[in-house]
Order: sequence, then structure tokens, then C-alpha cells
Amino acid sequence: MYTQTRPPAPAMVTAHRASTAGPTGYPASTGANLPEREARTVAVDVNGDKEEAGQGYDAGPFVPRRGGLPALRKAAAGCEGCPLFRNASRTVFGAGPSSARVVVVGEQPGDQEDRQGAPFVGPAGRLLREALEEVGIEEESAYFTNAVKHFKFEPAARGKRRIHKSPSLREMSACRPWLAAELRVIQPELVLALGATAGKALLGGSFRISEQRGLLLPMPPWDALGRTAVSGADGLPAEEAATHGCVVGTIHPSAVLRADDRRAAYRGLVTDLRVAADVLAA
Repeated sequence: MYTQTRPPAPAMVTAHRASTAGPTGYPASTGANLPEREARTVAVDVNGDKEEAGQGYDAGPFVPRRGGLPALRKAAAGCEGCPLFRNASRTVFGAGPSSARVVVVGEQPGDQEDRQGAPFVGPAGRLLREALEEVGIEEESAYFTNAVKHFKFEPAARGKRRIHKSPSLREMSACRPWLAAELRVIQPELVLALGATAGKALLGGSFRISEQRGLLLPMPPWDALGRTAVSGADGLPAEEAATHGCVVGTIHPSAVLRADDRRAAYRGLVTDLRVAADVLAA
């Protein structure tokens, strides 16, 4: 039995535009086609208009009331709960066993995920798996998904890579019923929230990745995602987290790929993931 201690604050992550491979061994990238490029609570659409939550965006009517993950995946392929389905190649639903002990939630699919139809298959996904393996979280025990199921991007010239664009608040809110349905089926012991969008989708707008990363935060009821205020600046005691389930927030792995000091950013990611691994091992 032990009491949780707050991990040391990891190095700050800043964007860069290097042209050589970083210390993690992954190719350098501007991050333009990677998820979690920037955190926003209010988004601006292509016409410069502010988008607010709700206002008719809702995937709820497309979510089946019965059935497991296969039924959800089949139904999600036809989701038109927000306009993102119009330009994305396909719905990128979660992947992993329904018996998963941990659910990993990212922001949205990236360019490669949209093309291949599976989550976390690009450079950020490979780095994430490396970090999970380092802390002892087995990939076979994890379910990987995103807060938003379609790739949002800026139009690019023919033959050019599509440029990632962060989902708006109402797009995230519209897609929340899919995330809630996945969690309801899986009933995980722990949820990893990668980045600000995932954290806000789970815990609401009060979530701050800079302040609450690496903490054991209360698991919200599945029917109240995004409406549960984050409480406890120091997180839950480890024993309570292991008994009742918890959320652990950290940076999105794409932030590591954009960091000036990739090695320090990667070590910060691993430090946060180790908090989750300790709960699963308890």
C-alpha cells in the first residue's frame, strides 16, 4: 500500500520545425498532419465564426442501444452526427479487446489513421506503443480510440499531405456519445487521456493538461462524460484509484515529436504513463 506522490513536473513542450531525426529516433515533423496540434476551448471555422457547443451536432441518434464493440463499429461507419464525415475518408473507430483494462483516448485520427482506418498507426502511435512498453503496459490489454472519430484537416494542394486541424468544441461534444458507448462496453480500470482534447472530452472544460497531467483523477460516469468537474488538485489516493477506476492525463505523443527537446518530452510522457502502470499493477 502506498500513497500517491505528485510526479516531478516534466519539461515544457514547445513546437519546432527541425529537419533531422530527433533523439527519440522518429523523423522530425512540423506536426501539421498530427493530432493535438493545439488545444482550443473555442474553435474558429473557415469563415472565422466562433463555434459553440451543441446547436444540432449530435452523434447520439447513430449510436445503437444494444450490442458490443462490433455493433458500435458497424454503426459508426455511417455516422453523420457532425460535418466532419463529409471530407474524411472514413470513420476511424477504436481498436482493441472488449476486455481491455485500459482505454487510451487521443484527440482525433491523423492523416495515416484516416487512410488506413485504424487508430494510432502513424509516428505518434508508434512512439506511444514504445512508451507503453517501457512502463509495462501491454498493448494486448489496451483499447485505443479517439475523442473524435473523423479526421479534420485543411484542404491541401493535389499531391500534398492534408494539414491537421483541431476539432472544435461542438465537434468534440457531438462525438462524445461514441466514446461513452465504448467505455460503457469495456468498463476499463483506467483511462489514459492523451492531450487537452481527450481530457476535456472525458472530464469537461475545467481540465488543464499543464496542471493535471500525471495525476489520478476520478473516473466519470459514462453518461456524464465532459460534465464532471475535475476535483482534487493533487489527485486521488492510489488505493482509491485502483478500486474505483481513474483517468490519467498526459501529453499527446505527437507533442513529443514536435518538441524542441524530444528526449525530455518523451521522459515526461513516460513519467505520466508510469503513474497509470502503477495503478494497473496494484
